[in-house]
Amino acid sequence: MKTISAVPSRRDYWAQQMQLGYDLIQQVIPFEVHECGEGFASLPDAAERAGIEMQFSESKIAGELERVFFIREGLVNKLMDIGRAMNDRGWILKIEDGYRSQDMQSQLVRKPELFDAILKKCIWENDGQLPPTELVFRRATVLIANIPKIGTHMSGSAVDISVFRRDDGSEVWRGNPYLEMSERTPMRSPFIEADDLQNRLEITALMEAHGFMHFPFEFWHYNQGDAMGNILSGHPAPARYGPVHWDPQTNRVTPYDEPLRPLNPLDAIEQEIAAATQRATTSI
Repeated sequence: MKTISAVPSRRDYWAQQMQLGYDLIQQVIPFEVHECGEGFASLPDAAERAGIEMQFSESKIAGELERVFFIREGLVNKLMDIGRAMNDRGWILKIEDGYRSQDMQSQLVRKPELFDAILKKCIWENDGQLPPTELVFRRATVLIANIPKIGTHMSGSAVDISVFRRDDGSEVWRGNPYLEMSERTPMRSPFIEADDLQNRLEITALMEAHGFMHFPFEFWHYNQGDAMGNILSGHPAPARYGPVHWDPQTNRVTPYDEPLRPLNPLDAIEQEIAAATQRATTSI
């Protein structure tokens, strides 16, 4: 007789997935990186030259910071191949985000809309009580990469994406729009409709056919050639891409001096918890 495994509660699933994400990060931290020094290239320019219909987010990443639609030169043609394959299928690839500088990533962790959503889930996870700072730190590390070594956007080796239909402009629905911070966020969440899961998996199959691996705990994030990507693809060789400072004027990259140093340490997260609590109190 076959045993039917019960779906965990939403809260248990959230906690389990976030712990699995943190466990994966622990594998990434010691993974060897031999930074290749490769420069960056513009995705909008590449799409225009190739005649590929592609969209790019018009929102700010945090505060007044514009999104940077550049990634490593060695990955651009692969992403163009993906965009072309999506066009042939009647889809349009939308790039929500590309490279992030240290300042961009640091501010993103503290962005009120995102931080408040994560804190709200942590309070829910903690039976309605304000959680320990360490718990919020871990969840933010999984969902917004609070450590440069694991922040594949900071390596210029990742994109966040959405997908739309060419005929009517509607989104190829994945259960939620970009961004979502909940138990519905992991790629294979059991709390989305079957059709939405199918869309996620079909998009992922197309991305991974060109080497862009999915981060299992976010349905919009894909990366390649960095420590995370090598682990997810089972490639044991040192990664080519690590977190870098990029000079757009010279197209030169400089590796981070301290890639394992948190962008927002525990005391900063504690301050953000206090600020988020104050915002919640004020809005009541």
